[in-house]
Amino acid sequence: MKKILTSFSCLVLLSVSFSCKDVLEEKPLDFYSPENSFVSYDDYQRGLTDLYAKVRTICYAATEYKPYLTATDIAQDGRYQLTARFGGHTNYLVPTNSDVLLHWRSWYKIVSNANTILARVGNSGLTDDEKTLITAEAKFFRAFAYRFLVYLWGGVPLITEEVTAPKADFVRASKAEVLEQIISDATEAANNLPPINQVTDGKVSNLVAQQLLAETYIALERYDEAIAAASVVIDDPNTDLMQNRFGSMANQNPQDELLNFTQPGDVYWDLFRVGNQNRSSGNREALWVIQYETDIPGGILESTGGYAHMHTLERVAGPASWLTLRDPDGEEGAIGVPMSDYNTGGAGVSLMMNTDFFLYDLWESDWNNDIRNAPHNIVRDLVYTNPASAWYGKSAVENPGSTLIEQPWRWYPHPSKITTPGQHPDGVYVDKSLGTIKNTAGALYRDRYMMRLAETYLLRAEAYLGKGDQQNAANDINAVRQRSKATPVEPADVTLDYILDERARELVYEEPRRITLHRTGKLVERVRKYNTLNKDEIQDYHQLWPIPYSEIEANKDAVLEQNPGY
Repeated sequence: MKKILTSFSCLVLLSVSFSCKDVLEEKPLDFYSPENSFVSYDDYQRGLTDLYAKVRTICYAATEYKPYLTATDIAQDGRYQLTARFGGHTNYLVPTNSDVLLHWRSWYKIVSNANTILARVGNSGLTDDEKTLITAEAKFFRAFAYRFLVYLWGGVPLITEEVTAPKADFVRASKAEVLEQIISDATEAANNLPPINQVTDGKVSNLVAQQLLAETYIALERYDEAIAAASVVIDDPNTDLMQNRFGSMANQNPQDELLNFTQPGDVYWDLFRVGNQNRSSGNREALWVIQYETDIPGGILESTGGYAHMHTLERVAGPASWLTLRDPDGEEGAIGVPMSDYNTGGAGVSLMMNTDFFLYDLWESDWNNDIRNAPHNIVRDLVYTNPASAWYGKSAVENPGSTLIEQPWRWYPHPSKITTPGQHPDGVYVDKSLGTIKNTAGALYRDRYMMRLAETYLLRAEAYLGKGDQQNAANDINAVRQRSKATPVEPADVTLDYILDERARELVYEEPRRITLHRTGKLVERVRKYNTLNKDEIQDYHQLWPIPYSEIEANKDAVLEQNPGY
């Protein structure tokens, strides 16, 4: 009997053992996991599509104006605040700041997801060609994420393998090691991604990877390699700087009845009309365009539900002049609703404005001939819109009432590319015949350039300058300036600061300006020189961001060193 009981006990224990094992080995039958999410080629494409969506959200959602555009040499907090919306550095850029943590984690999430794809595609049942293409695209996004991480924080933890278990012993790689990893990933992407004429709108191509390579080689002072990479993009038979009118409004001219201008349009204006950003519209200058579709699932934008804190450049960079605006007699000078015109700048709320350096100093020598400074490309006047006002139709800039005197942030000159004058979607209009739009508009209802060819020329100019070739640097800058009817620069006048000036003229509110200034080591110097709001509060150590305190605290098994000054 004792033997029988012993055998039964063993059987029970064995049965329990198997039962526990079955319970612990969870099989993902009705939910997604890495094991069942990456099987077919379409599965991997969905994983890559999520990386595009994450980049779109990080760079162009409601937080876009905070880290990458505001408190630089060309833009500042629109309401003159140093403690909100990344308006300042000393009071805002601290290790406990939620925006700092958000962007740290968001870029590392892209690294993590790319690593998951890369860890699984090699052993998948896909064809060799499919594996090569997916690997190239995932490595591009990993490199692109590290681009932001390395310029904002310097040397950061370099993670190139999938992390499948808790880990708390991350250490920082050197800045050079991170840049070399970007080179490695971007090189594989450049060698294996499809040509630009074979990708659909919004997808990255071999040329996009080449541009990332060119920029990274400059950071490593490998100028010949940077020139070679940029030249691949510039010399490609499928790319050109747009020289002539094109796209959805090629036969129309910018006009505004209140501002009393009807002017010949220009090619720079065409670059920012709705529907003109993609290569399918005939735009040979576009390299990588972030996609938006209004009222389509996945397109983010809605014409009926408001801007939903997505793609809010109009809201944050547009002035709030459509709100209560007193004329010189103290009466209502505005009709009280935003308009789809040049006059008010859409449904803005004055959260970010350009510095005087950008608005005035940059254009001084070419004020009347550089088309990028034309009244339809930079709006410099505001007209009273209320027909009941004795000042209706007259300039509020020349005849300011108490509102603009006491609250000068309520209106300021602005590039028209922050909005879409006369081209808002139908669902946004209150009365299309009057041009009035809802005060819940605020989004930028068009696609967004992530990279375009004008920047490639300016990157190659930077590389030529780095190796002391001012003549070729001037040639590349002048390719951009001549398209804009601007006076050519003389080779002897080409400096890094001049190139940064030209990038501002050409790429304002396109490039993530802070990334450019961090990369070139010019952030602190140029903010002190050109930004009157931030010049006294920015410190030398702000050349890098602080590592989020919560990340340092959680990394309990190793020291994640903080950047100096924090």
